[in-house]
Amino acid sequence: MPKALALLTLVHLTPTDRIRRLRDSGDRGSETTEKVLWIAFLVLLVAGVYAIFQSKIITKISGITL
Repeated sequence: MPKALALLTLVHLTPTDRIRRLRDSGDRGSETTEKVLWIAFLVLLVAGVYAIFQSKIITKISGITL
C-alpha cells in the first residue's frame, strides 16, 4: 500500500510542478511573439507597396524579354 500511495503522490506532483514552473516563468515566449509581429508588419508593408505600385511593377515585369 505505501508504494501505491507514493506512486499516486508522484503522479499528482509531476504535473503540478510543471504547471507551477510554467506559471512562474513569466516572459516565456515573448521573443517569439515579437518576431511574429515584426514579420506580419513587414508582410503588410510589402503588400501595401505592391498595391500602390502594382501597375508600374506589372509593366516592368511584362517588359522583360528572355
